[in-house]
Amino acid sequence: MIKGFKDFLMRGNVIDLAVAVVIGAAFTAIVTAFTTHLINPIIAVFGGNNVNGLAVQLGNNEKTVMDFGAIITAFINFAIVAAIVYFIFVLPMNKLKERRKRGEEPGPSEPTDVELLKEIRDLLASQRRL
Repeated sequence: MIKGFKDFLMRGNVIDLAVAVVIGAAFTAIVTAFTTHLINPIIAVFGGNNVNGLAVQLGNNEKTVMDFGAIITAFINFAIVAAIVYFIFVLPMNKLKERRKRGEEPGPSEPTDVELLKEIRDLLASQRRL
């Protein structure tokens, strides 16, 4: 049971996923700072002179603010993190795997059903002659 679990963990896909999660989490802080201090002010410009930028307050309560700028920022944040993880980690790993596969020689091909049936037929014919 432990061996099967170890084999599962050592598969390439699980390791790649773990690396992507860790690296994605590390880049999230950088991208969040970028979007908060650079993208948010640009989005707020389109909101006019309103202090909330692209937000709408539905009532007199502060908790009724619908902040569309924060939603746009979250989408931009996600897109940047996904692009960084893909282009810096996933794409090079796929290229490396492709190079390794090109260097491998194909193993012997499995005989087809027709070839196996012909071999059985020939064996049976040779046994009848004996």
